[in-house]
Amino acid sequence: MNFIDLVGQQRRIKSEIDAAIQKVLSHGKYIMGPEVEELEREMAAYVSVRHAVGCASGTDALLMALMAFDVGPGDAIFTTPFTFFATAEVIGLLGATPVFVDIDPVTFNIDPGKLEKAIIALKAGNASDHPLPTRAFFPRRGCPIKSRPASGTVVPAALNPKGIISVDLFGLPADYDAIGAIAEKHSLIVIEDAAQSFGGEYKGHKACSFGDIACTSFFPAKPLGCYGDGGMCFTNNDDLVKILRSLRVHGQGSDKYENVRIGINGRLDTFQAAILMAKFAIFPEELELRQEVAVRYEQLLGGEKSRNLLTVPMIPASYKSVWAQYSVLARNEEVREQLLKELKQAQIPTAIYYPRPLHLQEAFAGLGYQAGDFPISEATANRIFSLPMHPYLRQKEQEMICSIIC
Repeated sequence: MNFIDLVGQQRRIKSEIDAAIQKVLSHGKYIMGPEVEELEREMAAYVSVRHAVGCASGTDALLMALMAFDVGPGDAIFTTPFTFFATAEVIGLLGATPVFVDIDPVTFNIDPGKLEKAIIALKAGNASDHPLPTRAFFPRRGCPIKSRPASGTVVPAALNPKGIISVDLFGLPADYDAIGAIAEKHSLIVIEDAAQSFGGEYKGHKACSFGDIACTSFFPAKPLGCYGDGGMCFTNNDDLVKILRSLRVHGQGSDKYENVRIGINGRLDTFQAAILMAKFAIFPEELELRQEVAVRYEQLLGGEKSRNLLTVPMIPASYKSVWAQYSVLARNEEVREQLLKELKQAQIPTAIYYPRPLHLQEAFAGLGYQAGDFPISEATANRIFSLPMHPYLRQKEQEMICSIIC
């Protein structure tokens, strides 16, 4: 049994993939070939935004988004500690400081109420109202802080609240009405980290259409993935798209030998764009198949025994998840370990996303956060695990998985 079945998908569209690759080999435009621009048009139209800019990875997409707003030392970016490392890594790469905000216990996305509380606390320098970093972030030079300053101490000094990176975790968009209102009230930029949610919806609008810039990943395991690394930025802003296109090619100006800003080598590979176009043709159908798999899980895990052991995902009204992962919460850490052991014995693959929240990662030790600062994220990390999820998961396979749990 596969956790994610890329082999079955490839078998289904092998001729289309082969033809797409051969076309690139024939025209020989391996860097920024015509398939890249074609993919950008298709993705922008699908999401219903004006512009899409392909890039080398989802991490580069986030980095370019921050760079487009000149984020740097002294700036604070609010984000969730319960996400993949790249979300906060890009903040640190630019010398800015991540300010973490705990998650909603149902959606696992950033809690808007706690977000505003964190913004107000940072502006007031009051760590007693919300956990704050004890110092600004310095890449490669941060050293662990052994103790937190006294309650009410202004920490850290002179951080400028600049923006929010929301995360659409496991394929479910965040609460963008609430996040947008908070951002507008406090004059903050919003970057949508939609690395896992391309194809998802929030109140009738597609993921990747929220915030000032939205970013997604085409890593192979994503609902729409290529055969390597790839990513994309989305925006409705005509000025920002020019900056993003410049940033992805070393900050180029009118030509590649005129450099008007510091950028990165962040181009999307032509082969990957061609592969994505072939896979995008079946993407809407695969989304529906994912919905069917998720519904079956909910039905099969709805018995009394499984309800006593774990909690299945809940999707709020007017939201649509793309089910990048099907993640359940065990009753406690001991139950999780027992279930994982039994599933492993039955040769059923599982995964834990994510076992350690970002505020407890060594790379961010210099911020001075401590265990207990974000209790929902920490408790979730101790209880969560993911079951196989992909469009080609058969009903009998799901029945076998759930029979072990139930």
